[in-house]
Amino acid sequence: MKSLLWAVLTIGLAVNASTSFVFDGLQQALISIVTGLLVLGSAAGLYVLRDKHSG
Repeated sequence: MKSLLWAVLTIGLAVNASTSFVFDGLQQALISIVTGLLVLGSAAGLYVLRDKHSG
């Protein structure tokens, strides 16, 4: 599960960063919103699944 979340995070960041170079207008905004939500969701999932070390 963590591998999938890391893959989604990495791909989402790359796609989100490159949309401004490839697309413009409404299409670019929609793709950025969707990939941004995927990145936030995968980051939240990784945070929830992190290894908790007793301190």
